[in-house]
Amino acid sequence: MHTFQPCPIEVFDSNPFTMLGKDWAVLTSGTKEKSNSMTISWGGFGVLWNKNVCYVFVRDSRYTKTLMDTCGTFSLTFFQKGFSRSILMYLGTVSGAREDKMKMTHLHVNESDGIPFIDEGNLVITCKMLSAAKLTPDSFLNPDIETSHYKDGDFHTMYIGEILQVMAR
Repeated sequence: MHTFQPCPIEVFDSNPFTMLGKDWAVLTSGTKEKSNSMTISWGGFGVLWNKNVCYVFVRDSRYTKTLMDTCGTFSLTFFQKGFSRSILMYLGTVSGAREDKMKMTHLHVNESDGIPFIDEGNLVITCKMLSAAKLTPDSFLNPDIETSHYKDGDFHTMYIGEILQVMAR
């Protein structure tokens, strides 16, 4: 397998609605020695505070949130079309606090500048956190959001990360 090469962000030309909403990404945080990965499908990319950023949402109950809150960095790994949907489902539903998800999926953690990512991907975006904002019921302008997505009270935190590097195979 070829190694990852830095890719100028100016040539990054992908549809975020497909990348995140349909194909999903794997968010990884921590260190190469102690990291956790989880599948995400909510987030986006843009420009904020004169920086290229991505934003992701992580529920309070997730083990990954603890790692994000302590290390301050994260990565998003995207996979080729046809990558195992069952592996992505597993990464999104099983807690890394209870199982070694990398061992169970036969995936491997690599790192770039100390930020872990999944080596089997074909596109990786590394980020340094700039902001974390907890979503609360009083922040919803539409009351249906709480009743349809947060019946159990397990709210998300929105993390905004400055994009440090885009790497592709």
